[in-house]
Amino acid sequence: MAGATDGGLVNCCARAHFVWRRGQKMITLETVNVEIDGPKATIYLNRPGKKNAMNPQMHLDMNEALDAIEAAGTVKAVVVTGSGDSFSSGMDLEECFLQPFDDPQLFYRTNLVALNWFKRLKAFPAVTIAKVNGYAFGGGFLVAGICDLAITSETAKFGLSEINFGIFPAGGATWAATHNLPRKQALYYILTGDTLTGRQAETYGLVNKAVPADQLDAETDRIVGRIINKNPITLELAKQVYERTTTMDLPASIDYDQAKLWELSRLSGNEWINVALKQFEKRDYQPGLSTYSRVEAAS
Repeated sequence: MAGATDGGLVNCCARAHFVWRRGQKMITLETVNVEIDGPKATIYLNRPGKKNAMNPQMHLDMNEALDAIEAAGTVKAVVVTGSGDSFSSGMDLEECFLQPFDDPQLFYRTNLVALNWFKRLKAFPAVTIAKVNGYAFGGGFLVAGICDLAITSETAKFGLSEINFGIFPAGGATWAATHNLPRKQALYYILTGDTLTGRQAETYGLVNKAVPADQLDAETDRIVGRIINKNPITLELAKQVYERTTTMDLPASIDYDQAKLWELSRLSGNEWINVALKQFEKRDYQPGLSTYSRVEAAS
């Protein structure tokens, strides 16, 4: 089984350089680095000299990074962060827009790759966590907004600067603002191009928590630790139920979540009954304070 998984990784990332270190898979692409360590993966946007601006190569690399993580078959939590002092300054305006603009097909293909991985990240089966370590503008704001969870340094800067060069936030960036910020705050940042700090982002709901920069790694690790001991099928279906029920009335929502509960039971061998609630029956844990042990389920 391990050989099949490794082969899948090689096939999906033909351009990648691999290093295996104490059970970790280190994947180096041209603009993105990936670490896969059992149930946790970390994606590093890696153009620090350009504030991790997303060029066409990064869009290709992000698709390959997501391929590799899915092929590993073990990952429950994916952390997305930036190398250097920036999360991402957004789209590379020259390489993504100026240079291909005179060729409509090239322009379309160039940016379609970006739009596809944005949509893919939004619907990724593992829990996605943005670790915002610096500037998050435009596409960087978008990535923080579409991840399931987000942690930021208090001094990080977020912004939608598109209005400053004559367009509105597109490619999902307006969606990220409208689905993470209150209406007047979303419109303020869309219409003015002003920036907000990590602390403000926490206040408005764009991120879960803002911490001092020297605590960012520890806080992210703490949240990852709370996720990776959960049932991966439950994590994936919980995300699906949340996304679908945001557009449903209560009766339709109940019908949908009941169907998903049956699906969960079937796919997990009724683990919530046969393992979790059996442990609760013996008072081995308190569901309101801790999670059940999956050792029995894995054995």
